This record gives sequence, C-alpha cells and structure tokens, in this order.
Amino acid sequence: MRDCLFCAIAAGEQPATVVLADDDFVGFLDVRPVFKGHVLLVPREHVVTLPDLPAGLRDGFLAQAQRLASAMVDGLGAQGSFVAMNNTVSQSVPHLHCHVVPRTKGDGLRGFFWPRTKYADEAEADDYAGRLRAALG
Repeated sequence: MRDCLFCAIAAGEQPATVVLADDDFVGFLDVRPVFKGHVLLVPREHVVTLPDLPAGLRDGFLAQAQRLASAMVDGLGAQGSFVAMNNTVSQSVPHLHCHVVPRTKGDGLRGFFWPRTKYADEAEADDYAGRLRAALG
C-alpha cells in the first residue's frame, strides 16, 4: 500500500534490520525497542488489524511468531518473551504487526507501560539481529 512504512520495509524499499523473511512475512528489529532484540512481525500483504488478516495467512503468522518467541530464548538468552498486537488503538503504524519482546525476570516491564530504549549504533542492532537469525536457523 502506498505510504505504508511497513509495506515499504516488507518490499525492501525502506531500510530495516531484518531477522526473518519469507514469502508472506517479514520480522525486523523495532527501532524503539522495549528491550534490545524486540522484533515486529508483519505480513507482506497490507493488512491493518488482526481481524483483517486473511484466513490463509493466520497459521503462518502465528507459526512465525512462535519461531521468534523461541529465538528470544535460544538466540538472546532471554528467559521468555512478551508477544502482543494492538488493533487500531495504540497502533502507531496502521499495518498489522506483532511485537515479540525478549523478557527476563526483574526486567522492569510492568503492565502495559512500555518504556523504550535505543541501540547504541547500527552495529549493535546488527549483532542482535544476527543472533536472532542464527537461532531461527
């Protein structure tokens, strides 16, 4: 879709630190992560909310979210993950995206207050992305 940031990332027209890509989905590092390694999973097809996701993409979307959740543990050493989606309200980009965030006990995340951090530089982002890609195989 024209003027959609996530469509542009999925098409390779906008730079992003990609950790997962297949014919239907792209997962990339959030530029304002809750914790480093925070990934946004999006369908390549422009879909605004979860209820809009075509039936043929549902299983694949969840399967890729599962893979990313496992990669948080296997690739980053997290104890678990936080997986969430907003539909319209609090959806900063109107394109369906699933947040997959690495978690560790005592990391300070409470409720729905999502403090944001930054990568020190592109090299640090690339390091996190590389570790996740390696865990994804």
